[in-house]
Amino acid sequence: MREVAALAGVSLGTVSNVLNRPETVSAATLARVRSAMSQLGFVRNEPARQLRAGRSRTVAYVMLDGSNPFFTDVAKGIEEQAEANDLSLYMCNSDNRVERELSYLSRLEQQRVQGVLITPADANAPILDELPRRGTPLVIVDRTRAGDTHCSVAVDDVLGGELAVDHLVELGHERIAFVGGPLSIGQVRDRHDGALAAIARAGLGPDRLTHLDTSGLTVAEGRSAGERLAGLSARVRPTAVFCANDLLAIGLLQQCVSIRLRVPEDLAIVGYDDIDFAAASAIPLTSVRQPRRQLGRTAAGLLLSEANDPDHHHEKVLFTPELVVRRSSLATS
Repeated sequence: MREVAALAGVSLGTVSNVLNRPETVSAATLARVRSAMSQLGFVRNEPARQLRAGRSRTVAYVMLDGSNPFFTDVAKGIEEQAEANDLSLYMCNSDNRVERELSYLSRLEQQRVQGVLITPADANAPILDELPRRGTPLVIVDRTRAGDTHCSVAVDDVLGGELAVDHLVELGHERIAFVGGPLSIGQVRDRHDGALAAIARAGLGPDRLTHLDTSGLTVAEGRSAGERLAGLSARVRPTAVFCANDLLAIGLLQQCVSIRLRVPEDLAIVGYDDIDFAAASAIPLTSVRQPRRQLGRTAAGLLLSEANDPDHHHEKVLFTPELVVRRSSLATS
């Protein structure tokens, strides 16, 4: 900074103002100082600045599955909010592994980030209480948690499951499969519960909802579920399927195409999330839409409120899902 000040012919305080309060410096002086910085290759030491200020300019998002476009869209919403507040963003992928999630949280706490947003593998994990208690604000994304100790942002997944199966029942389907798992994942369990509620409301027995469990929420698991469905006789095979997410639905759709099972004439399919690939698939996919970027923006806003507002009160924001109907469930005339 002294070298910059000497080259620009200004005081050390003026260089500090250019870095920290540029609005207080005249345009001509600002240009001269920045030109000197460029000539000397000056780069601010941000960690040192934050250490002096006692405040980080970084937040973090620990996502559950970086391969799922749903979470990358949520991350884009978080990034928009971070950028609007002149913050840097760390993005971490736990890959739905508890030990990896713990490792990331430990490192982020050591980095003294301003706050953490997380879609946790286990929404009741003790670490989610420990971080705020030790001074790192934390907001839960795409999950709900009992009590009022945390802010959270999620979608009403029980309602989402009801919307999907109500749609299929209204189309006349009475044998429906639910593809998704494991049920230890909160969203999957809630979507399954919503599907069961819709079946009951339609006056159908619970045996009319066949559960095809999967070990994950991937395209490959969707194809595997398709193979199992194809192995059932036409007499007992479900005529419609509700998948716990769009990746499963796309895999199922791929398998149907490969074995010449017509969609939706032989098998109607509904997914969940309404990722971009849903509308762009070979047979456009009916899906339950979640406001992905809005989830991220809202969660980041709550985190910044908790980090900056001494009067902050925890909020639980629950968005309403929307059914988007396309050809995979409803044949066009």
